[in-house]
Amino acid sequence: MTETAPIVKEEKEADHHPYFRPKDAATLILVDRSSAIPKVLVGKRHDKVVFMPGKFVFPGGRVDKSDNRVPVAAPITHALETNLLKGSPKITASRARSLAVAAIREACEETGLCLGRKSDGAAPKPEGAKLEGPWKPFTDAGLLPDPSGLFLIARAITPPGRVRRFDTRFFTADASAIAHRVEGVIHPEAELVELVWVELGSQPLADLHPMTKNVLGELNKRLATGPLSHDAPVPFFHFYGGKMQKDVLGA
Repeated sequence: MTETAPIVKEEKEADHHPYFRPKDAATLILVDRSSAIPKVLVGKRHDKVVFMPGKFVFPGGRVDKSDNRVPVAAPITHALETNLLKGSPKITASRARSLAVAAIREACEETGLCLGRKSDGAAPKPEGAKLEGPWKPFTDAGLLPDPSGLFLIARAITPPGRVRRFDTRFFTADASAIAHRVEGVIHPEAELVELVWVELGSQPLADLHPMTKNVLGELNKRLATGPLSHDAPVPFFHFYGGKMQKDVLGA
């Protein structure tokens, strides 16, 4: 089997699934604004992974069924919920919460950086919700995940005609929200082998996936205008007739 075989197989499968429904996913872009030029956190993927080997990426992944049941230090803001509910297909408020919480979970899993706040032990925990598995670092540090400081930067859907399709919400948060660091997550055999804070516009970012670069461009424009706001238009990148379209959610 040649190295191109997986690509050929995916194309054949895609022909049979032109309208494969995309899975909800979330990505978190952490921003450090302590210097004149903002920096964002990227991770370098292992050279042997199937998807985007050796590339710099932002942490992210699919929403998990348990994300809506995890207790949090504070709810997502009403403004963030409003932005997440815009667009089609319509989602529920609980799904909006799940998307924001998933972004925090994925960031902690992939980078070891956990966004949360100290728990006094009295926070209500819905029945069946336990901070275990991927949430164990929060328990160990006495934290609850805190999605209240997240902002929605963009939404993007993978082109139709592919087996792996994602409806991704891109969030951002300030680096000051990092409350705990898990040691040993980044190593030579991990999914991400290196973490780097890079200035916006620097060379490592030039090698990002084109869609991710579009999203980063939107973030750069918003950072240039001052503090982030939930009132800014949220772009929606999708494909129609084989071409990428850019709309505004709720417009």
